[in-house]
Amino acid sequence: MSRFRLDDFPLLETVPTSAAALRSKIGEMLISSTSARVRIESANPKTGEYRLILQGTIDVEKTPFDGV
Repeated sequence: MSRFRLDDFPLLETVPTSAAALRSKIGEMLISSTSARVRIESANPKTGEYRLILQGTIDVEKTPFDGV
């Protein structure tokens, strides 16, 4: 899995996107984070609509595996 960077945030809002693509990018973001938490803002059992807030800290340290 590739490392998520701060420059990747606009990719999360690219529309349209599939659930699988969004899952992959959010997974990369969580794995690349030093801390993360979620807050459920709302969930509608009648419509299935939900709103989540992810909050965390992206690891911005360079590693030997980062491209030059």
